Amino acid sequence: MAQAIVITEYGGPEVLQIATVEPRPVARGQVRVRHTRIGVNFHDIYVRSGLYKTLALPGTPGIEAVGVVAEVGEGVARWKAGDRVAYVSSAYAIYATERVIDAEELIAVPDDLGDDLVASSLLRGLTADVLLHRVAQVAEGSRILVQAAGGGMGQILSQWATQLGAMVIGTAGSDATARKADQAGCVEVIRYRGEGAQDVAARVMALTRGHGVDVAYDGVGRDSFDGSLASLAFGGQLVMYGQSSGPVPPLEIARLAARSASVCRPMVFHFVRSPAEREAMAARVFEALRKKHFRMAEPRAFALADAAAAHRELEAHGAVVPIVLVP
Repeated sequence: MAQAIVITEYGGPEVLQIATVEPRPVARGQVRVRHTRIGVNFHDIYVRSGLYKTLALPGTPGIEAVGVVAEVGEGVARWKAGDRVAYVSSAYAIYATERVIDAEELIAVPDDLGDDLVASSLLRGLTADVLLHRVAQVAEGSRILVQAAGGGMGQILSQWATQLGAMVIGTAGSDATARKADQAGCVEVIRYRGEGAQDVAARVMALTRGHGVDVAYDGVGRDSFDGSLASLAFGGQLVMYGQSSGPVPPLEIARLAARSASVCRPMVFHFVRSPAEREAMAARVFEALRKKHFRMAEPRAFALADAAAAHRELEAHGAVVPIVLVP
């Protein structure tokens, strides 16, 4: 028998309950993966709370994991028992000791990268690759704004963009995250809330001599959207990739005309549907980790049965320190 976190109703962390479940059989073209580490993300919180009603109840959340191939179905040639693999999936069912999954969805984990590192960085790394190289093309001389630059995703974007030669302006909501943003390479960190809060757009315009930023990356949402939009250069792009402060109110499209701006809301899962593209993206992420283009803090580990405590930790302190579940 396997164990899994099962949600029967939307709500607070207490709805995350461990249960014994019947293992699924492995069909043709599938493999059984025994999880060794499971990444915990804000997406999981949105699913658990019901903000994202994308998980049919009762159901098991989770969108990324690292593990070992335990069983191979008929017709699978690439994988064998014992192979280290990772994957991200919008189909959920990952907060569990094991998962049956289509073989073509798996990514080989290099021997020189540990399970903790991969489980805490793969989804964020793939997201950063999409944001920096696909949705926008950040390069030498680009000016970008990273909201919440001291958070988990913000640090990766700031570090990797700096390596690409971009001028990175960050924002932070506390002294602790401001220090993290500064260490991630931001030329300046603007306090967007709390004591000493500044007008983000006004400071961005001052730093860029009235030009504004080519791209504003915003995973905060409601509390930061207006500042991000007002910080754009003519023809600039606002990339919304999350909403940790809550959803953004409906946008009047006419507001974009002031600077011929554009807004997009990418989802990483839409960019990893092709195995070839997914593997190319993962290769860039793994190489970036090797070359220290971005660094991940040592993750905090919780037992799978303590998923509720992991969610409380993430909600209380944000993603400054990655969190993983250990089955």
